[in-house]
Amino acid sequence: MPALAGMPVASRTGEAPDDAVHLAGPPPLPGKRQRILAAASELIVRDGLQSPMSAIAEKSGVSMGSIYNHFAGKNELVMAIYDEIAAQANEHLVEPPNPDQTCQTRIMRYIHAYIDFFWQDPDRAILFEYLSNVPLIAPDELERVFGTSRTFINALLAEGQAAGLVKSCSTRFMAGLIGGGIRNALKWHRANHLELTDRQRQQIALLCWDAIAA
Repeated sequence: MPALAGMPVASRTGEAPDDAVHLAGPPPLPGKRQRILAAASELIVRDGLQSPMSAIAEKSGVSMGSIYNHFAGKNELVMAIYDEIAAQANEHLVEPPNPDQTCQTRIMRYIHAYIDFFWQDPDRAILFEYLSNVPLIAPDELERVFGTSRTFINALLAEGQAAGLVKSCSTRFMAGLIGGGIRNALKWHRANHLELTDRQRQQIALLCWDAIAA
């Protein structure tokens, strides 16, 4: 049968010609583990840790047996959620050294990145605050999962102290003041259903800098 006008002709080898039209199918579904984490995160934001595993299974479209194939129990599932938030934070906040930038510039870049990270996703901000304050997650676990970003900002602040830019006090205290101050300011701003303008972002950043500047 002759080829229809306008249709590419297959080669004699059976391979599609270079100009063949490839129709894209639907995007692949996330893996089971990611669906479980997403469902659990959404339900914890809405209902807290009392959300039963059966609700997580229903929300994720995964059987109870499959959930326990991935996580030994709810504690392990919650820690996996926290690990995921930490991995996102580390990726967003930690930058490679840049000799062309001053120490103050790099500290301010961290502060602005912190503001963006906790403003971009309201559910992530709620989840972070909730999980950071439940007895389920021990302080040493908090240190472990956020070790990369905490090491980064503490080193930056220590560099600022050596340069005479930053107050001479515990870098851990100052890092906690920056993070806690930003998250609390954004939480109450968001509670009033307000947008965050560029001017307000800059105001928050400058307040953080003024609190630690020598």
